[in-house]
Amino acid sequence: MFCDTHCHILSEYYEDIESVLKEAKEAGVSRVINAAYNLESSKEVVALVKKHPEMYGVVGLHPENISEDFDYTIFDSLNKKIVGIGEIGLDYHYTKDNKDKQIEIFERQLDIAEKLNLPVVIHSREAAGDTLEILKKHHNFGVIHSFSGSLEMAKEYIKLGFVLGVNGVVTFKNCNLGDTLKNIDVNSIILETDSPYLTPVPFRGTQNNPAKMMNTAKFVADIYGISLSELAKITNQNIKRIFDI
Repeated sequence: MFCDTHCHILSEYYEDIESVLKEAKEAGVSRVINAAYNLESSKEVVALVKKHPEMYGVVGLHPENISEDFDYTIFDSLNKKIVGIGEIGLDYHYTKDNKDKQIEIFERQLDIAEKLNLPVVIHSREAAGDTLEILKKHHNFGVIHSFSGSLEMAKEYIKLGFVLGVNGVVTFKNCNLGDTLKNIDVNSIILETDSPYLTPVPFRGTQNNPAKMMNTAKFVADIYGISLSELAKITNQNIKRIFDI
């Protein structure tokens, strides 16, 4: 059975979370890590992981949400099913005008994660250089979520103690990630969906959910020339190493 290591299973996107988790389990995805992006979603994730045995969570402030108020005391009393700090990082896609503020908030959360000895889940869009340089200054470990960068960048992140989050993007026709993965050890990747986004082929254009991760898993298993069961075994070991679940 697989684990979807990055999804947004929140009431904002799904009316019936119970059904989403049931469908995932029936498809072969027995666990999920639910990723928050602001204070409201962080509070919801904290509540949801208590309710659903198969769900774990990460909480934090996403770079696109830095204009919102965020209560950092949420990190002071995390329950054991909150297994990381995320989704955090840098995003220069829409604007660089708030770059300094993004970096300040990113580094603040990196420091918190280091003090708590928790992994970080990194969002980096059109900001690879700054992200890498900042991570080199700190002593964190975790996941580079939705990795789609170069082989050289992948190797740099792995050297720093990170694994690469691979999702439906790898199935897209115009994506070179498959070629990159051929040169990356399978012990350095984990699988995710980023639901409700980044739906894999052949479901592209519809709402994503954890059950659809099996299409990504089959695609990645073919890249490595291994069975689905072997891929599940290896990625679960990688997840255990990073998230201790």
